Amino acid sequence: MNSYDVAVIGSGPGGYVAAIRCAQLGMKTAIIEKYATLGGTCLNVGCIPSKALLDSSHHYDDAVKHFEEHGIEIPGDVKVNLEKMIGRKQTVVDQTCAGVKFLMDKNKIDVYEGMGSFEDSTHIVIKKKDGEEKIEAKNTIIATGSKPSTLPFIEIDKERIITSTEALKLKEIPKHLVIIGGGVIGLELGQVYKRLGAEVSVVEFMDRIIPGMDGALSKELTKVLKKQGFKFYTSHKVKEVTRDGDKVIVKADDKKDKELVLEGDYCLVSVGRRPYTDGLNAEAAGVKINERGQVEVNDHLQTSAANIYAIGDVIKGAMLAHKAEEEGVFVAETLAGQKPHIDYNLIPGVVYTWPEVAAVGKTEEQLKEAGVNYKVGQFPMRALGRSRASMDTDGFVKILADAATDEVLGVHMIGARTADLIAEGVTAMEYRASAEDIARMSHAHPTYAEAVKEAALAATDNRPLHV
Repeated sequence: MNSYDVAVIGSGPGGYVAAIRCAQLGMKTAIIEKYATLGGTCLNVGCIPSKALLDSSHHYDDAVKHFEEHGIEIPGDVKVNLEKMIGRKQTVVDQTCAGVKFLMDKNKIDVYEGMGSFEDSTHIVIKKKDGEEKIEAKNTIIATGSKPSTLPFIEIDKERIITSTEALKLKEIPKHLVIIGGGVIGLELGQVYKRLGAEVSVVEFMDRIIPGMDGALSKELTKVLKKQGFKFYTSHKVKEVTRDGDKVIVKADDKKDKELVLEGDYCLVSVGRRPYTDGLNAEAAGVKINERGQVEVNDHLQTSAANIYAIGDVIKGAMLAHKAEEEGVFVAETLAGQKPHIDYNLIPGVVYTWPEVAAVGKTEEQLKEAGVNYKVGQFPMRALGRSRASMDTDGFVKILADAATDEVLGVHMIGARTADLIAEGVTAMEYRASAEDIARMSHAHPTYAEAVKEAALAATDNRPLHV
């Protein structure tokens, strides 16, 4: 039987990063993955493939709608080859997964393919295609991630009533895609197929899309996506989803119990994700799982079994790849006797639609609820020369700062490349910068980042330069 200092169950961003950091710190490390490829949901059926399709469909959208204005003329009609687009997506996925395998080899991490389950707190049985193998681990990190959630009355047939996994490999462009859920995943995949020619309808239980983000971002994104052709039905509770051949019928009630009936050829169920602990046999190791299906952990990400830790989607908190990565490094360094830290308030959130939406820190609604005295600085993207040059004029940057100390409490942005720009907000807040600190930093011209400086100027003493 092989023995290890650390065994990691799950090879998503949290798991494989945890394994790498453990190996860097001198621990003999193994990683267990039930699928044939490494990388978990993010690399295989999540972040990476969805961004590949978003980029491909963005190119097509630009070619159809904007190239002529740029002075680029294409003879004949621009056509979508969906099979080739999906094929390119898969190539990106394969290359990325191969990169993780390279990192495992480079760091001398043993990879086991099979379903890992606890025999007890120090022994893990790996069920492979050709039998079983048992390993011993002084410490174990559970990084088994999450699976798409559904509603109890919806039967996912993976053909017409689908999850994000199936939406990434459709054989045809939907005529009418009905999306249940106005969160990140639904909106991103909805935009992919909207650009390619589908009619897209979004049914959301809450009174706005991206309900966890600042209300101003939700309002702006709704406006922009409506302009692109999305139809939104907020404050609607879905009550029935049925299939009749190639038709899917979705029924929902609004707050006044007025019925909405939508008929499409595909229905994407995008109502969040659930922690995945199936087959883990956690109780045999003394690991407690709560009523929400999450592995319970303390502030050190330690489970009820002292030598077993858990990270990522399988525990409480935002289900984000980069959050899982930070937790993986945190556990590895804790095991090595170091004193790492994570500030969960400073984990950024991003929606990769176009325009992109990104945020870090507190929302205006949260500050109001907490009774914090704050001030707001906001600057429109359309006032930037860079935005006009690229024709990306939608959106704004909004900075929330403490009214007394000027410390930045939240940064919220929607616009071109805000997924990258939000790192400036994270950096500033990590060092507890004031709005004035950001306002006095030189920002290259012409860039989208100038909107951050201008919003900080607006928050400092209401003196933006370009509006």
